Amino acid sequence: MSENDCPDQPPAHVGFLLIPDFAMLPYVSVIEPLRAANRLSGRTLYRWSHISIDGQPAAASNGVRIQTEFRIGADAHFDYVFVCAGGNPALFADSATLAWLRQIARRGAKIGGVSGGPYILARANLLKGYRFTIHWEHAPAFLEEYPELDLRRSLYEIDRDRLTSGGGTAPLDMMHAIIAREHGTDLAMAVSEWFLQTHVREGTGPQRMPLRARLGIAHAPLLRAISRMEQTVETPVSRDELARVAKVSLRHLERLFRQHLGRSLGEHYLALRLDRARDLVRQSSLSVLEIALACGFTSASHFSRTYRARFGQAPRTERLSETTAKRR
Repeated sequence: MSENDCPDQPPAHVGFLLIPDFAMLPYVSVIEPLRAANRLSGRTLYRWSHISIDGQPAAASNGVRIQTEFRIGADAHFDYVFVCAGGNPALFADSATLAWLRQIARRGAKIGGVSGGPYILARANLLKGYRFTIHWEHAPAFLEEYPELDLRRSLYEIDRDRLTSGGGTAPLDMMHAIIAREHGTDLAMAVSEWFLQTHVREGTGPQRMPLRARLGIAHAPLLRAISRMEQTVETPVSRDELARVAKVSLRHLERLFRQHLGRSLGEHYLALRLDRARDLVRQSSLSVLEIALACGFTSASHFSRTYRARFGQAPRTERLSETTAKRR
């Protein structure tokens, strides 16, 4: 029991705002540690409720529907509210939901977001002046829209009354830190062991696997070049610069790309830029020209032709198809 833990203290009320198409795993990774903390402590430390935009059951991205007790605007006290989102949070713009989030923040609730949830917190203007994170899939579109905010590429961030996580299983680590802070490290460790979490990660840990593991490549010069490519999608550097970073000749670097990746240096760089562009087409409302410029193309027409050659359809066509599919 922590020094702040009082047996007569009422349970903290945790609200889960479920945005349609929310990701199930990060939601479960927040709520299950609360259940375990109650069970292992032998006390009701936390209670929880679910909120949806219209008060109806909320559907996750896997089709599972969660019954809700409240709709946004409800006059209820929450100590915490976690916004759970997935899909394409860049397109979320429900003004009533954003206003309600600002209202409960003013009332003193701690506000959290998991997976795509931080995107909605930014929409509600609740992240200015805070350190936070978001799932890496949403980061490129987010940075294009909110370049002034302090986005970190970390597993989770706890900055005063803002609690954000990149999603997946990272909320397990975040909840370990929250439970430890409120009820002591012994209970937090017991909760982690309950879920077979043999290693609790620090919030500053990376969201993605190292390049070496992700690509199955152990060649250091090649990894240095690819790392610089991934960092310079918006403003591609020259082949000579990549060779300098790799610390080998350009001819040798080209051979390494062919040997280990089966394509040229230029082909790999272009693939990275087009993959980033596809994320922005699917995850943002940026125009085709804005996406082209954000991925190092000098014109929308050249970008569209190259995109169609890679993915079989123009960016506008793909965006229309995605939007139509989400409305069905």
